[in-house]
Amino acid sequence: MSQILVKLADKLTPNQKKFVAEVIGTFIVVVFATGSVVVDSKLNGVLGIPFIAFAPFVGIAIGVYIFGKISMAHFNPAVTIGFLITKHITKIQLAYYLCAEIIGALLGSIFVKYAIGLNANLGANAPNYSFHIPAIFGIEVLASALLMTVIFMVVYTKGLKGFGGIAIDGIVGLDIFFLAFISGASMNPARSLAPASLSGVLGNLWLYWSATFVGTSTVAFLLRKKFVNISKGS
Repeated sequence: MSQILVKLADKLTPNQKKFVAEVIGTFIVVVFATGSVVVDSKLNGVLGIPFIAFAPFVGIAIGVYIFGKISMAHFNPAVTIGFLITKHITKIQLAYYLCAEIIGALLGSIFVKYAIGLNANLGANAPNYSFHIPAIFGIEVLASALLMTVIFMVVYTKGLKGFGGIAIDGIVGLDIFFLAFISGASMNPARSLAPASLSGVLGNLWLYWSATFVGTSTVAFLLRKKFVNISKGS
């Protein structure tokens, strides 16, 4: 079976390989990120935010270490836009990435729905509206910006001496642990879209399809010249 898969993979173009990697990787991330919320809800919140923060850490670690060398392991449309701004990917590749991430996320939520449960709107992100909207928006921008900063740090150091995956997973877990109680700490439009679409709870998507892109794009524009200079010097 493994030999058949290797032969099939050899027939794929580089962009097709990226597409497959992003579908599978995003699927894994969404299952862990949203599935943990569903499991915690089914257990009446016994596991709490430590579990909900740790589960995505594990999911992203799996995806990064399996697919990092194939697709750079975006698994996130906001991160993909950041990489477009710094010219790590082309506009044609942008289409591959975005389609793959949305498909992978939707498949992930379908899996959660039928394999884990329907609780907590399939793990959809929800901001805490006891805070003012500008504060919620700003916190989601901050969480996304911190994620993009760490990702670029890993890329700039060419893997952070093998600890790149742990660094990226770590910032996601920390963002969720410390900031989710305000904004929901999605950092990922696809992760928010999939459970919201399947559960019909679409009212919060405006936040996760705006603030996340603002956060990652701001960091990308600030660091764009650094990566362009590296490319010219190589």
